[in-house]
Amino acid sequence: MEYISKNIEKKWQEYWAENKSFEPSEDFTKEKKYILSMFPFPSGRLHMGHVRNYTLSDTFARYYRQQGFNVLHPIGFDSFGMPAENAAIKNGSHPKGWTYDNIDYMKGEFKTLGFSFSKERELATSDELYTKFEQGFIIDMFEKGLLYREKGLLNWCPHDETVLANEQVIDGCCWRCDTPIVKKDMNQYYFKITQYADELLDDLKKIEGGWPKQVLTMQENWIGKSNGLAFDLLFDAESKAKLSNKFDSFDVFTTRPDTIYGVSYTALAPEHEIVTYMIENKLLSDDAIAQINKMKNTSSIDRQKEKSGLDLGLYVEHPLTGKKVPVWCANFVLMDYGSGAVMAVPAHDDRDFDFAKKYNLEINAVIKPKEGGHDFSSSAYTEVGELFNSGEFDGMNSKKSQYNIIKMFEEKKIGKKTTNYKLKDWGVSRQRYWGAPIPFVHCDSCGIVMEKKENLPIALPDDVEINGEGSPLENHPTWKHCSCPSCGKGAVRETDTMDTFVESSWYFLRFCAGKENWEKEAFSKEQVQYWMNSGVDHYIGGIEHAILHLLYARFFTKVFRDLGYLDFDEPFEKLLTQGMVLKDGAKMSKSKGNTVDPDALIEKYGADTARLFILFAAPPTQELEWNDSAVEGAYKFIKRFFDRSTNASTCREIPKIDHNSLSKEEKFARRKVYEALVRANDVYNEKYTFNTLIAGTMEAVNALNTQKNEDVWTEAYWILTSIMEPVIPHVCWEISESKFGLNNLSKQVVLDEVFVEDSLTLGVSINGKARTEIEVSPDESKENIISLAKEAGAKWLEGKTIVKEIVVPKKLVNLVVKG
Repeated sequence: MEYISKNIEKKWQEYWAENKSFEPSEDFTKEKKYILSMFPFPSGRLHMGHVRNYTLSDTFARYYRQQGFNVLHPIGFDSFGMPAENAAIKNGSHPKGWTYDNIDYMKGEFKTLGFSFSKERELATSDELYTKFEQGFIIDMFEKGLLYREKGLLNWCPHDETVLANEQVIDGCCWRCDTPIVKKDMNQYYFKITQYADELLDDLKKIEGGWPKQVLTMQENWIGKSNGLAFDLLFDAESKAKLSNKFDSFDVFTTRPDTIYGVSYTALAPEHEIVTYMIENKLLSDDAIAQINKMKNTSSIDRQKEKSGLDLGLYVEHPLTGKKVPVWCANFVLMDYGSGAVMAVPAHDDRDFDFAKKYNLEINAVIKPKEGGHDFSSSAYTEVGELFNSGEFDGMNSKKSQYNIIKMFEEKKIGKKTTNYKLKDWGVSRQRYWGAPIPFVHCDSCGIVMEKKENLPIALPDDVEINGEGSPLENHPTWKHCSCPSCGKGAVRETDTMDTFVESSWYFLRFCAGKENWEKEAFSKEQVQYWMNSGVDHYIGGIEHAILHLLYARFFTKVFRDLGYLDFDEPFEKLLTQGMVLKDGAKMSKSKGNTVDPDALIEKYGADTARLFILFAAPPTQELEWNDSAVEGAYKFIKRFFDRSTNASTCREIPKIDHNSLSKEEKFARRKVYEALVRANDVYNEKYTFNTLIAGTMEAVNALNTQKNEDVWTEAYWILTSIMEPVIPHVCWEISESKFGLNNLSKQVVLDEVFVEDSLTLGVSINGKARTEIEVSPDESKENIISLAKEAGAKWLEGKTIVKEIVVPKKLVNLVVKG
């Protein structure tokens, strides 16, 4: 037998394909495991992040198949989206052709890596069948009142010429191309995700323990639930007249009602309707309007850095004191949170303080430390303290006073306790071609009308001109012209397409559909109840999806439950977020010139080497630093593992061994094999530290080399090829076929012996420096261990006085001396 990775890997990849080795059973009486990786965008080539993701999921899938579970391990392609359209513009190709060519190439790469995906359940979200089912769900959501259309200020990416959801704006920029976003007033379709805000927040408790704490915290912060006081600020008579009595007041929300007496100014967002009215009616100077427009066109993140604003020349009355309070327009106030208006308390808020200092506004202190003082001219005091200058609440603890102040507002009927959320409804319209069409029609007589389900899918036309100037659907001569499904008159199709996060919000349910029902329905209740019982058992993907995808998938699950499709609340039981793959300390990227081509790696070393290195180099949740010498080391270990399999005999069942009759070296080797087995079970069921599993196997192989008992070698390889098959499947199937007729890969090895160690080797240190070793029985007394250590270390103890004797059980003895 000679280890030639190309030949071995090709042989088994063909075998698995021909025998449909990885298709799940339709027998729903079997215990199941659903293993899922976050599916890729078909960019054309896998990168090492993909390889890590899918190697992790494949390892779980192969392990659970060995244990007798019915395993669903599917793969698909998140194939709609702007990158395909941008590539078409750049290369003069069509997004559809570009996408499906890339899918074919990536499928080939999956095969060469030995990934055990179900072939019968492969999908691409741009498939017309997928679109058909999704459009049906969209219609159901519209009928349920969970999808609506309205005009609003939206995040607009000037580069991609499309709207973005709030979650897709990262640090004020487009999540895909990093272009700073601007605000644009447009019609948009929205999912009513805010209707589920409390449930999305509360149900995080249901997945504690299965999800990383970091992800749970990120979702909690994004939903951003806060309790506080909402009240109206009334304009004075002069300001109302200035606004032509169009506005009497505006509402504000605060989480700090204890600071209410310290309000010294209020501020409106540049997009606020009052500011818009003043601009449209020329109530501001041209210079002021230019300043406001500049604020609007600055990204949200940049607006928080350098505070700027202008006095609108308006005043409101303080709700408790009646004092006149100036109204400003400020760049730090955003329409995305609350009402787009804030009460400002410079003495007790750092942001308000900086703004007040810049524009020389009043600073009215109303909370002081219980002991000592505070210089309010140099900084805000933001801690809990004692109220003063606060009327009847003077002397109260500021935190405890909040309840009383809200109660007073409610009794006076001038405000009320309110809960606010950072989460906003999810805008899903995109002004691009390569996406799922929104299945609505605009009729002059009937308004917005849903397409009839029997007419689905509403597919994209192929004959379009892609030039990057907005959506080509707007300019298509025939596609958008249709008959109204309600009245039959001429109408126009909706030309906006859906945000691609819609497709990835339910794809895990689509995989549950078996081949018998694949074309009939998106999934059946029976199938979903089986595969999603307790949710996806292991869901694996990057931490970058902690908010966007995972929040939307949780939302869709709850919506589908309310539509009667499902009977559970959460989609993913266990979430593993793998770390990035780095090289030279930085994330791999073409711009940095530090990428590693998986194809080249496989060509040189084989897929098993790539898999072994990926799992051995670091625990899955940690960043992985690429190391060429470690890759070489992984290859050498696999070759050694393969070559030494010749020491095992050919058999069809594990040999019976009398442990007590073995030599010391044979017993030690056997123990190492069984330690590796125990470690493997711990790794898959609890820790996911595959590097320790691999290290245990390496230790076992090294221990085997110290003895020549053929039965010990045979038993060891029966166990070790089973342990390592999920990690390096090709070489393990090759060894197993040759030696065991594949019998050891389909049965769980039972640990039916407990090996008692005959002796222990303890290190002996003098003043912490290792000097020698002693061999003792496992139950040796402490006194005897110290006596043996002194004897063994006698030459280092001459002329010394022992001042302390330390025994670390099963590890070492340290003698502390002086002199």
